[in-house]
Amino acid sequence: MFRIGLCPWESARSSATPIRYAVFVEEQHVPVEIELDANDATSLHALAWTADDTAIGTGRLLPSERHGGHSVGHVGRMAVLAPWRGQGAGSAILRALLEAARRRGDTELALAAQVHAIAFYRAHGFLEAGEEFLDAGIAHRMMRRALRP
Repeated sequence: MFRIGLCPWESARSSATPIRYAVFVEEQHVPVEIELDANDATSLHALAWTADDTAIGTGRLLPSERHGGHSVGHVGRMAVLAPWRGQGAGSAILRALLEAARRRGDTELALAAQVHAIAFYRAHGFLEAGEEFLDAGIAHRMMRRALRP
């Protein structure tokens, strides 16, 4: 089991940055200059911690946007260190971000899923929306999920 903490970037930065660097920059070859961005400062960050207080996963919830009377949140930068994948940390992070979006009144949640992770997001109620596109040279697809209050 993992402990999930939600916090602003100032508190998350020292733990989230090495995780994101390992997953996105080292494993997936995302250019380091685009991995950290201005959205970090305005997002709510989730961190997954092991029983011995090791940070092993992260994700973020960007500020809501208004679209046609709906409040839409956006999940991004979901990353779990390789040795911990498949053990529930990513699901725990995503559930925490879904609940945070629901609490703040979002009616929908969107994310840009890497194509290899579509099944993971489907298992959490997200559906594909739109065509495949490249982001940082990696194939992605937009996915959306309605949230109930």
